[in-house]
Amino acid sequence: MDDAVRLDSLTKTYGSGEGAVSALRELSLSFPRGGFTAIMGPSGSGKSTLLQCAAGLDRPTSGRVLINGQDLSGLDETRLTELRRDVTGFIFQSFNLLPSLTAEQNVALPMRLAGRKPPRGAVRQALAQVGLEKKAGSRPSQLSGGQQQRVAIARALVSRPAVLFGDEPTGALDLSTGRELLATLRALAGPASADSGDGPVTTTVVIVTHDPNVAAYADRVVFLADGRLVGELLQPTAEAVATRMTYLAVSQ
Repeated sequence: MDDAVRLDSLTKTYGSGEGAVSALRELSLSFPRGGFTAIMGPSGSGKSTLLQCAAGLDRPTSGRVLINGQDLSGLDETRLTELRRDVTGFIFQSFNLLPSLTAEQNVALPMRLAGRKPPRGAVRQALAQVGLEKKAGSRPSQLSGGQQQRVAIARALVSRPAVLFGDEPTGALDLSTGRELLATLRALAGPASADSGDGPVTTTVVIVTHDPNVAAYADRVVFLADGRLVGELLQPTAEAVATRMTYLAVSQ
């Protein structure tokens, strides 16, 4: 199977002894290359922990995370940082844009801080991918909330990541701008989503959400409960997702 990300028997435990809390319990899951997957579950089910471990932002207690076949457990912190910079992108709930910089400068900033000059045209191309090529010179105060979040997406895309992770990426947005963002993510997922002079990049999108309407934009929804995988829906509808979530809430 052509998977962009694979989790093998992933366990994440916080604390030790009687006070230990297991956020993930022997969880195995894969994310197909070019797919758009939403992760859902009741509060405390392990959604954000799964995303943090899958993206290499946190290390599991046991088990393996493989991105493009690369086992993250064998990487030291330097190589792990390089993988996060070059292979993955992460969209946080907060935009984290510097108000004194233009959209173009904000997109380029992480690569420049890493001592790398963005490839020629890469920043403008990333802004064009999210429909903001005409806003390159605008500062955050001149942009709407949805536009600021799209700048954050462009920043995550500028290195042409194979996998784009998002933690409640629409959580801070109103309905209209949230839909705008989701349409952008939907368009990004797939084999022709990040074409450049070097050829197409297959982009895989993985997000955490609590909203069935958001999850309905994905190809697949996976459900967690008590740190375990408890089901999935393919080609989901908001109604089907809401029904499954209601069942999970009642069964807890």
